Amino acid sequence: MIKKFSFAFTFLLAANSLFAQNKSLLKGKYGDGPDSIAPVGILKNLTDDQLLETVQKQTFRFFWHGAHPFSGLALERSNTVLAEHYWDYINEAWDEPNFSHTTFGPDAGAIGGTGFGIMSTVVAVERGWVGRDTAVRRLIKIADFLINADCYHGIYPHFMNGRTGKTIKFDRLDDGADIVETSYLLMGFLCAREYFKGDTPREVYLRKRINQMWGAANWNWHANGQNKLFWHWSPNNGFDMNFPVWGYNECLITYIMSASSQYHSISTEVYNGTWTGSFGFKNGKEYYGYKLPLGNYDKDKGGPLFFEQYTFQGINPNGLTDSLGNDYFMQGKNHTLINRAYCIDNPNHFKGYSDVCWGLTAGDSYKGYVAHSPENDRGVIQPTAAISSMPYTPKESMEALRYFYYNMGDKIWSKYGFVDGFSIHHNWYAKSHLAIDQGPIVTMIENYRTGMLWNLFMKIPDVQNGLKKLGFKSPDFKN
Repeated sequence: MIKKFSFAFTFLLAANSLFAQNKSLLKGKYGDGPDSIAPVGILKNLTDDQLLETVQKQTFRFFWHGAHPFSGLALERSNTVLAEHYWDYINEAWDEPNFSHTTFGPDAGAIGGTGFGIMSTVVAVERGWVGRDTAVRRLIKIADFLINADCYHGIYPHFMNGRTGKTIKFDRLDDGADIVETSYLLMGFLCAREYFKGDTPREVYLRKRINQMWGAANWNWHANGQNKLFWHWSPNNGFDMNFPVWGYNECLITYIMSASSQYHSISTEVYNGTWTGSFGFKNGKEYYGYKLPLGNYDKDKGGPLFFEQYTFQGINPNGLTDSLGNDYFMQGKNHTLINRAYCIDNPNHFKGYSDVCWGLTAGDSYKGYVAHSPENDRGVIQPTAAISSMPYTPKESMEALRYFYYNMGDKIWSKYGFVDGFSIHHNWYAKSHLAIDQGPIVTMIENYRTGMLWNLFMKIPDVQNGLKKLGFKSPDFKN
């Protein structure tokens, strides 16, 4: 017993010493050096372009200064514990008897959110917010970590422990691969591979690592021998989750990535065997005078706005049509305008809704995490909904952005950009930031300003081949 206590005591001393060393290193790495980004308050009299730059840059701080200090993964959310306070938390929590590093706690890294953060990092380098070599080092850190982390036939889990690389299970059956989150991660990495094309040893090494992950991802495994993809696979439960990737929503990129793979591509039949092979996914109805081409969401008027944002961080919707002639820019624009018109109509009479205060999508609320939409309206506005719609509705989104910044900024503007959500009606203002909501703000504003990420992603031969295979047409490639 004494030996056990002595060993445990010695281990704790060593661990605390290691924590102290790393804490010191962390302060140096994330300090006020040339590649740190200082937060700003509300700046007066900004032009539209200056405001867009300010919002992008401060939002990017979530991924740059708020990333997991060991792995560089994007934290699932900021209100678990911020990266700059990580070592304080660990030192305090280590002595707690119920402390566990396998819960949704300070180590919970978001795989999809990390992909969004990688795309944001490309923007940050191009705009000069951080140094190119420093950014490459960060991306190598992430890639090296993931190469040695839990992975199932090349597919990563939804959440991962940012220190150990072990899967953090979502629930009892969802404790393995998540093909949708992996598609976001690799969309980000492929953009980085296209951007960092230099011949320096580090950029060459980064591309090698990305190629390893891209080549290993076995998308076809998730078809399970059927003409559809399944969202989850577990080494403990197999395909027992039995959740098909179905419908026009945030999953379109998953089918595109799955069809684009050189070594593990799905067949066209897998794509046609789900939603696109049926007219059930088409809508064609008008709401508030706007026709909605896609989405069998009659009562929901299109669903949450992230449907039009996640996939289209990399995929350019301008001129994009599928084999049935659906226009994806029209879909994104009209869905956004319907969402805004619903908020103006405000049938539930929530205080604060207006033509400049709108945007329903998934995010935090006073009721916890909720997929907000016209059908599931709790009086909560997510700033990311309107801001990330900038490519579709630049005038309306800019009006909302100015309102959020100048009229609501004292309540919702923080060192990581806008908080995740707010409700004037309930006098509730989030303290949190979510990776999957922060990322599209940076990337979709950039696509509106320069089309940068669209230009990178749409010129990738694999992606073009995948789009063609599924019957898409785009001005970005010759059919």
